Amino acid sequence: MAQIYLLVAGVMLCSIPACSLGWNLPRSHSQENKEVFQHLAQMQRIPSQWCLKDRTDFKCPWKRENITPIQMTQGTCHHHLMLQQIFNLFATEDSRAAWNNTLLDKLLSSLHLRLHRLEQLKKDNLDCRDLELAAREYFHGIHVYLKAKEYSPCAWEVVRVEIERCLSLM
Repeated sequence: MAQIYLLVAGVMLCSIPACSLGWNLPRSHSQENKEVFQHLAQMQRIPSQWCLKDRTDFKCPWKRENITPIQMTQGTCHHHLMLQQIFNLFATEDSRAAWNNTLLDKLLSSLHLRLHRLEQLKKDNLDCRDLELAAREYFHGIHVYLKAKEYSPCAWEVVRVEIERCLSLM
């Protein structure tokens, strides 16, 4: 139980601007990130500790120690790629069947707003094909996991927590 609280505390701490990877996004983006986190937290349907047996390592490629200086300059592009993949994951029919649709619509709306705002910033950023490949592979692994677990409530909860963790690294 204490591990869950530590995880939540870590996610909350990493959602503040001081914990970002040095990517200078406007302050409004920080507030929008908090909204996405809040919507994800509200979507929790079952206690995470019930799903410990279903946990897996999705091998998030964006651990702080793995970020290169070149990737740091591509922060907006990276952020956009990740949010687009998260949007695609939660915009599926399988997701609709798993989550409260009102909460899911709020999450998708927040993600859509973030993506729209990041589109404006992305135009000025460098090409990020390497990051795009890593994002696609990472999310492909999540889709394979969900399918293997037959989109069970615990599988979706594991994915929801993983997305929170992944977002906290951005």
